[in-house]
Order: sequence, then C-alpha cells, then structure tokens
Amino acid sequence: MKKIALGVDIGGSHITAALIDLEQKVEIEDTWSRSRIQSDGSAEEIINAWAETLNQASNGYDLKSLKINIAMPGPMNYKNGICKIKDQDKYKTLYGLNLKQLLASRLGISPSAIHFMNDAACFLKGEVFSGSLKGYDHAIGLTLGTGLGTSYMLDGKVKDSGLWNMPFLKGIAEDYISTRWFVKRFAELNGTAIKDVKDLVDNHVGTAHFETIFAEFSLNLANFIHKFIRKDMPLAVVLGGNIVNAEPYFVQDTRKHLAEIMGYSFPVKRSALGEKAALLGAASWQ
Repeated sequence: MKKIALGVDIGGSHITAALIDLEQKVEIEDTWSRSRIQSDGSAEEIINAWAETLNQASNGYDLKSLKINIAMPGPMNYKNGICKIKDQDKYKTLYGLNLKQLLASRLGISPSAIHFMNDAACFLKGEVFSGSLKGYDHAIGLTLGTGLGTSYMLDGKVKDSGLWNMPFLKGIAEDYISTRWFVKRFAELNGTAIKDVKDLVDNHVGTAHFETIFAEFSLNLANFIHKFIRKDMPLAVVLGGNIVNAEPYFVQDTRKHLAEIMGYSFPVKRSALGEKAALLGAASWQ
C-alpha cells in the first residue's frame, strides 16, 4: 500500500481534508473534501461537521489504518489536542475541550491516530515539502488573512513563531498586517465599509484610496518582514493567505521596500500551493 496520510486544514470558517501520497507529494484523486463550518456552533455540531468531512475525504480507506494530521489555529495544546481558543469570535464552545478524544470518539478510532499541529507552521512545511520553497532548509512563512500567522524553519524543523503580537508601530503586528487593518483603514480614508480585501479589489480598484491603502500595506509588510529576518536570519520568505490573492497590488512594492531597507534583494515568494499548503504540510509532518 502507498505511504499515505490524511491531511486536514481547519480554519475559522472551513475544514479541508484529503488523502496525501507522501512519496509522490500529491493529493490522491477524488479525496479532496471541503466544508464550511459554523464556528459559533455547539461543540457537538463542530465535531460532527469535522468528522463528516474526514469520512468523505477517506474515500473508502479505513480511517483506523490512517495517520490523521490536522493543521489548526492556536492557541492550543497541540500535543494533547486541547483547544485554548477564546476571545477570537470563533470556536468559543471548544475552549478547554480535548478535541483529539472527542473527534476520535466520533470517528470510532484511537486518539493516538490524530495529531494536531499549528496551521502557520504547516503552511510553511507544505511550501517546503512541495511548493515554492522546495530545496530550502532555512526560511520563514507568513499567512496573511483574518489574522497574521508566522512560522520559521531551520534545518528542516518548522515551528510557529507566534509573532502576530510583536510590538509594531502603535500596536502589534496583526493590527497592521491582516484583513481587519484593510477594513479599518479604508473606513478611515473613504468613510465607507468594505467586507474584506476581495471586496476592496473587486469594487474600488484604481481609486486614490485604493492605491494609498496598498502603498501603506506594502511598506508595513516590508518593515515587519525585516524585523522577522533580523530575528531568525532566513534565506527566503513565503507569503500565503487570502490577502495574497491581491498580489499584483503589493508584493512587488514589498520586495522593493525590503531591498531598500536591507541594501540587497531578498527572496519574497508567493505560495505555490495556496490553500493546499497547510494540508500538505500537515500530512507530511513526522
């Protein structure tokens, strides 16, 4: 039998799962399953929805014979599978619960088959495993979305950096490098509300405020990356998350600002795997 694992990526509003061929470094055909999750639901509703998605992704394989590796946002006791998320408008009902035991019970498998890992670290590991950072052994990863995920890799070992709350400008890094910054800043400049960065790109491209907000974001991002580089001295950085879908409006300027700050060009790469990165990274975790 092929060396396979069930890779899972849990976000604030979704769960994605697929069987991964670890030798070919690809998902197994017809196993991709993605579902929206009501993260404000009861613990039972959330666990049941997760279990249903995992059953769909197993596609006839016996879950009892599979290693199930799950990328999950923190804070969390990953080793024991205990959720520590609170005050984040998601998964409030899971706080303090042993998700490993609850999910295993719902699936009818041993808790020892389920492994939770930090989602930002899984994103970076996925890009090293089969994405834009293949061949690198020292790098950092940023996931730019609802929040800010940070991770680093040294000698093939990937860890969550937890720099979302690093002191930055007049607050913390996540205050300036996240969807909520775009929403807040656009309201300050334009006096109207946007839902997210996609809304900004779809409905306001070409306006003066559009250009201003991305100019500010690219400079903020470059300054944050520089702080990250000085801390961990990586050889490259990879960017992922939903905000990266707006790449044409900020990534090149971010590279330019970073080169001006550092005095030389530093590799700033876009995720090659997109939302599959964390899933592949989780599956490949040893």
